Amino acid sequence: MSSVRVRFAPSPTGALHIGGVRTALYNYLLAKKLGGTFILRIEDTDQTRYVPGAEAYILEALDWLGLTPDEGPGFGGAYGPYRQSERQAQYLKYAQELVASGRAYYAFDTPEELEAQRELAKAAGKHSFKYDAQSRGQLRNSLSLPKAEVEALLADGVPYTIRLLVEPGQTVVIEDLVRGSVSFQTDELDDKVLLKADGMPTYHLANIVDDHLMKISHVIRGEEWLPSTAHHVLLYRAFGWEDTMPAFAHLPLILKPTGKGKLSKRDGLKLGIPVFPLAWKGDTPEDSFMGFREFGFDPAAVLNFLALLGWNPGTDQEIFSLDELIAAFSIEKIGKAGARFDFDKAKWFNQQY
Repeated sequence: MSSVRVRFAPSPTGALHIGGVRTALYNYLLAKKLGGTFILRIEDTDQTRYVPGAEAYILEALDWLGLTPDEGPGFGGAYGPYRQSERQAQYLKYAQELVASGRAYYAFDTPEELEAQRELAKAAGKHSFKYDAQSRGQLRNSLSLPKAEVEALLADGVPYTIRLLVEPGQTVVIEDLVRGSVSFQTDELDDKVLLKADGMPTYHLANIVDDHLMKISHVIRGEEWLPSTAHHVLLYRAFGWEDTMPAFAHLPLILKPTGKGKLSKRDGLKLGIPVFPLAWKGDTPEDSFMGFREFGFDPAAVLNFLALLGWNPGTDQEIFSLDELIAAFSIEKIGKAGARFDFDKAKWFNQQY
């Protein structure tokens, strides 16, 4: 078996939510269990959402919890740089490769033109406008326009995006390590933007290119990313990388204390409970939060509590040291159903430490 390499890949858009901490923990446990490598990658390609101080917060939180990366910003490693904003040139190169091979195309539609298409779709009673096999022929792109016009637009520096060419009539099947077999029909998928007009990649392109180049073996992330995985599999195929595609495991949601809906940072403010590892001072009181550390929690208790939010060891044991968690952990014992955030249970764990 090839070596196990996993990554925790947060975006520095604010404080690291406790759901992100659990994702980091499960990645760390799998890496340590199988003698692998735990990588921290900062996904900061969306500069409009970048929040100063967020990356430092992520690093401090991992340090407090004792989840030390083997590779990442400030940790070194042979596959850096580990900030996506420092890897921009290679995303352009790989996007252009897909255009050259006919698996992607240039799209010259302006934001105003796309908004007009959305309004037309709404007026026609359609759920939403989709840039896909049915609509792309009527839009301004390198598939619909004459070759000479495309070359002229490129020569003139007219802004463009690069979109993935999704062929209709296919079924994409993913064997998810948590969810089992999940299938998607390509007729339901749009031609996702891979490279934005500002030259920055979207999550989809940067994610697949970096996972491939960093030799990631397992992608363990929240279930909100499951719908995107169909496009990710298509990207691996388009690049000819299907043989080295990582295994996917999509984690169940952490639910509100009521058990209804996803736990949000607003729940922390409303209920007076921590939903972040450390305190975060935002620009407003509504965006400032206490963390588990400020509530007096032992970091080992936080890890113990989080590990059992979605993972069942299959025994009656509840108190686990980090070494015991590593020894007992397996992806197969992660459940599909959402796990309820019970702060009283978290306090009980803390009392044991």
